[in-house]
Amino acid sequence: QVQLVESGGGLVQAGGSLRLSCAASSGSIFSSAVMGWYRRAPGKQRELVATFTSGGSTNYADSVKGRFTISRNIAKNTVYLQMNSLKPEDTAVYYCNAFVGSRGVSYDYWGQGTQVTVSS
Repeated sequence: QVQLVESGGGLVQAGGSLRLSCAASSGSIFSSAVMGWYRRAPGKQRELVATFTSGGSTNYADSVKGRFTISRNIAKNTVYLQMNSLKPEDTAVYYCNAFVGSRGVSYDYWGQGTQVTVSS
């Protein structure tokens, strides 16, 4: 089973920036999986923030477009989420996800989450 470990969360003032990292135990997962960042805000369901496919395409939630950037470093088995112009509404636990599908079978891996708190 692939292990994902998030880091980089913390407390930041509105308008500030944070960079989240997700390190994977597999050396090849980033070349075959769809990587994503999700978040769960207090009292809300988990939502998709951004994805990065093995082909290099990206997708962002409307709420973070223009502010967040997802990227990856395959050599380091790490995916990043650069968060700029943070708002209190961005406060949530952020989760790293890796989705792999092959031969009709899918695998969905999750990290433990990292807390991001944005103060006004």
